[in-house]
Amino acid sequence: MHLPIRVLRRPAALAASVAAVFATAVAPAAADGSGQVVLRFETPETFVMYNADQGSGAAPNDRFAVPVHVAASKGGEPARNVRVVVDASGLKGVARLAHSDGCPAEGAVYTCAYGTLQNGDGESYTPLSLLGVDGVEPGDSGTVTYTATADNAATITGATRMTVGGPTLSAPGREKGVSGLAPGQPANLTARLANNTRFATEQGVALQVGTSEGVTLTALHSNCFYTGRAATSAWCTFPRKAAAGAAYRTGAPLVYTVTPPGRPAGEVTYSWSSPPSRPADHPVRGTGPPLTLVRTAGQDFDDSDGRVGITTTVQADYRPVTATVRGRVGDTVKVRLGLEDLGPGRARGDEETGRFEVVPPEGTTVTSIPFTFEGDAGTWACARPEKPGGAFVCEIGRDGFYEVRKEGGTTAIDFHIRIDRRVPGAKGTIRTYGPFDRTPANDLAVIPLDASPAPPYRRFLGSPWTWTAGVLAVVVLAVTRRLRRRNATTAS
Repeated sequence: MHLPIRVLRRPAALAASVAAVFATAVAPAAADGSGQVVLRFETPETFVMYNADQGSGAAPNDRFAVPVHVAASKGGEPARNVRVVVDASGLKGVARLAHSDGCPAEGAVYTCAYGTLQNGDGESYTPLSLLGVDGVEPGDSGTVTYTATADNAATITGATRMTVGGPTLSAPGREKGVSGLAPGQPANLTARLANNTRFATEQGVALQVGTSEGVTLTALHSNCFYTGRAATSAWCTFPRKAAAGAAYRTGAPLVYTVTPPGRPAGEVTYSWSSPPSRPADHPVRGTGPPLTLVRTAGQDFDDSDGRVGITTTVQADYRPVTATVRGRVGDTVKVRLGLEDLGPGRARGDEETGRFEVVPPEGTTVTSIPFTFEGDAGTWACARPEKPGGAFVCEIGRDGFYEVRKEGGTTAIDFHIRIDRRVPGAKGTIRTYGPFDRTPANDLAVIPLDASPAPPYRRFLGSPWTWTAGVLAVVVLAVTRRLRRRNATTAS
């Protein structure tokens, strides 16, 4: 079922994903303070449904969304009973339509109930799912039209040209990584492509290059557009046709550097497409020599992109956070244990973040490591050892550490530890592990045990022999009293 998605800002991500330019339906603008309710579509002008070479084998495409926005006005009312009718009958011959649970359909016409939309807010549905057909050519297209109505706003209309893209251009996938790259040190990547289809790229080729945080592109070519001067993404266009069955590489390498102070690791990715369609968020044109394409021997590439992993000289040093288990025998105490991230580098969110391992002191028992994730309470934030005396393994990337995980700070959690007995000199250990920790000397710390004797009442009540003797004494006393009462009654 396709559920509505709340739109809180202009959906730039949608524009980038379909490489399209937004077209806003014609509607009068609401003057600030007028209170007038005005709707507008925030839909793409063009949308690529699938590639011609994929034909009927293309995966269902349900990414086409129809966002409706209420223009903000001071004191404006919400738009009431907003409904959108989407007519996809213009796609006959270029796409097949799949059933959509989100918007009921009659043939190729879908009706979506958006409900009440607040002033300055919006809503988005994906009304239909698109399937490919065989026998089409790149550039074949149809039009989808849509109309939005509301009880208290003027009707608006819009349209999107739905095109067949292609051909599908392939890349080598994961390529040989780069290791030991220092911040500021340049590195090169030659992008490669293969057109293993029966179609030539009649309208040229586009190359999209992206970098992870902390990595920037430093060679700015005149046929490329960038997100900025310190670019993390580039879009390059080549007028040359990529022939069917042919392979190519860039005539010059793409140059990138790790930006100081840098991260321990990063990645550069690239992908190819045809026809070219520049994303709106790449406004800066390069001034250097143009990047060219050079034909090479055929390649059996079958991946959608190329990816180069980077390991830098920057480390993320971890140091244990430890404390003493202090209390009386029989107490269960909270002991905060974890690690401190000394940097200077920071692992990205999708990378392995590391762990710490805890072996509690002799004479103690870890009874729980409570945590809360998305409002739900849990008992064990760390994996428990299979055998007594083993280590509790605490992966700080796990959900149990969501609320206490601190990038560039201390990630620690309360261990609930019961003191079972006094063991003079007992010490547990805590050891940190990080994928980019290159300073092992400070990875280990001790967890001392400072146990005081149990209070007298606890020693008395805590002994199972004492409990047994007490119960027997009570039973004997009750029996004795009953016999005395019976004898007294008989004697009288």
